[in-house]
Amino acid sequence: MRNIQLDDFTKYKFLSSLELSPKGDKAGFAVTSCNLDDNSYSSNLWVYDLKDKKSYQLTAMNGERNYIWLKDNETIVFQAVRERKDKDALKNGEEFSQFYKINIHGGEAVKAFKINMNVNSIYEINDDLFIFTATHKAGEKKYFQLSDEERKEYLEAKKDDKDYEVLDEIPFWSNGSGFTNKLRSGLYKYHVKENLIEPITEEFSSVMGIEVNEEKNLIALVSSSYKDMAPLNDELYIYDLNGGNLTLVSSKEEFSYGHVKFIGENSLLVSGTDRKDYGINEDGKFYLIDLNSKERKLLTSDFDNSLWNSVGSDCRYGGGKNSVKDGQYLYFITTERDSSYLNRIDIEGNVERVDEVKGSIDCFDVKNGNIITIAMREQKLQELYLIKDGKEEQVTNFNTWIQEEFKVIKPELVLVESDKGVTIEGWVLKPADYVPGKKYPAILDIHGGPKTVYGEVFYHEMQLWANMGYFVFFCNPRGSDGRGRAFADIRGKYGTIDYDDLMKFTDEVLKTYGDIDEERVGVTGGSYGGFMTNWIIGHTNRFKAAASQRSISNWISKFCTTDIGYYFVEDQNSGTPWSDVDKLWFHSPLKYADKVTTPTLFIHSEEDYRCWLAEGLQMFTALKYHGVESRLCMFRGENHELSRSGKPKHRIRRLTEITNWFESHLK
Repeated sequence: MRNIQLDDFTKYKFLSSLELSPKGDKAGFAVTSCNLDDNSYSSNLWVYDLKDKKSYQLTAMNGERNYIWLKDNETIVFQAVRERKDKDALKNGEEFSQFYKINIHGGEAVKAFKINMNVNSIYEINDDLFIFTATHKAGEKKYFQLSDEERKEYLEAKKDDKDYEVLDEIPFWSNGSGFTNKLRSGLYKYHVKENLIEPITEEFSSVMGIEVNEEKNLIALVSSSYKDMAPLNDELYIYDLNGGNLTLVSSKEEFSYGHVKFIGENSLLVSGTDRKDYGINEDGKFYLIDLNSKERKLLTSDFDNSLWNSVGSDCRYGGGKNSVKDGQYLYFITTERDSSYLNRIDIEGNVERVDEVKGSIDCFDVKNGNIITIAMREQKLQELYLIKDGKEEQVTNFNTWIQEEFKVIKPELVLVESDKGVTIEGWVLKPADYVPGKKYPAILDIHGGPKTVYGEVFYHEMQLWANMGYFVFFCNPRGSDGRGRAFADIRGKYGTIDYDDLMKFTDEVLKTYGDIDEERVGVTGGSYGGFMTNWIIGHTNRFKAAASQRSISNWISKFCTTDIGYYFVEDQNSGTPWSDVDKLWFHSPLKYADKVTTPTLFIHSEEDYRCWLAEGLQMFTALKYHGVESRLCMFRGENHELSRSGKPKHRIRRLTEITNWFESHLK
């Protein structure tokens, strides 16, 4: 067994895009790995045969991840750019999405059709008709509507305009998507034989999700239409493929929809929230909507779990389904305590757990009773699992070599009563080759969100530090997910009760593990964890070194500069720069920068529009001004997701910066 090395994550396999075939007897999925030569990621499609219990690789061009099954159960259609002329055309600014099809039993992929739009998702209705969502610029003629001469003029104008951005709405940019002013995701029909695109939604609508009822040729879609400022609420529509009618189902109200599935004879089973009790982080409940009367009936009044997987890890790439309708059930993921689980609900509102295994279900699919997941179990990385009669079976071995070769450290549970009736759950990784009686440095790692959780799943950076001789400890303070709406609600309390939880947890860890050298303890975290790192160093000098990543330092500046600032800041901190600037300043770590003595490293990405670069720069400047040892490493071409899906070499450099900082200050 050998110690985990910093760049070993580049050898891991990441699974995503899991989807069962129409008959449910085969599953498609994507396998992604780091490509250091190109400083990128290589993804290929695989198929798992549920009957033979074997998996095999389907594509090998390293650029295939988004796909759908055709109804024949034998063909997969995927989006890719393979030919040089197509690559050159896209580089020249042309707008299209090329689709290929391949038989799952072998043979070469061939071109299927090309849609002259930037397609986001696609669904087959029949051989000649597909439904798709695509990005367009509201208020402008779409590329597919232009004549050849107009396209030439459009492409020339596009080259001239590349140095300019015109902003007339908020948000004007989005993390991971760049500038988004006037960009909308519309719903369209594509007629293959005629090569005809037909819009369904209006110009300023943005579609967040669709659900197709094949029996009745109906489409349910969640969307919002806006100008000047994007709303938090959205609307629910039904589109009739036969009649071509788009009908509003929801009333004009403050409501945000999550899962939407057709169920029963004439109903929709949906999740959603009005955010009245717990703000924008309020978890949804389940409702039944009668499509005739349009009445919405609450099914789960006492349901208090989140409806997504928020278990953190730095060993994922890509996503997949988090809700599926099969038979008379809607299957969905919940996060409960430190794990995510698969559940199902029926039309009467009865909820039951489908599996009981701790860890993380990252995505899943269900078809004809067959249940398959991509999950992380114990300290193993992602694999495929089948669930039958409540029992889980691992059916792939892409990452099992890690347990065979590496010294993987098992987390040890630590509980501390932080406040009356409030127990905080956390874990400790002991150093590899731990020797009792020897003194070791330690690192407190704080998760983002704050409405996410740490669990007992593999986390590369923590395993690395433990393998390098550190105690690593982490917990879920108030504000975290998994323990109900009230526990997660820290609106107006940032840096107060959550700070107390983290410090009392640290006290308990130091008390329980006497071999930690209290004079050599560091702290790090990203996003909310970066905010909390900034806050901690302004309120205590107990930490020898800190590494603040993609952080928040000033709630006043964040309000007007980030993609979510104009609603997140007011909701989470109970004020705006005009209604209560003192409140925002009180919760801003920058206010306390003159109290900092802790040497601090700042990690930030130039295109992080969630926690903009200015947040890190302000805190860095303040520390330098006050004579505190500090360093800032900025990554060009990266965004808020640097640690999870940034370019491989950038992820290596990020982890090198943090590790070297702790090595120099804690050892």
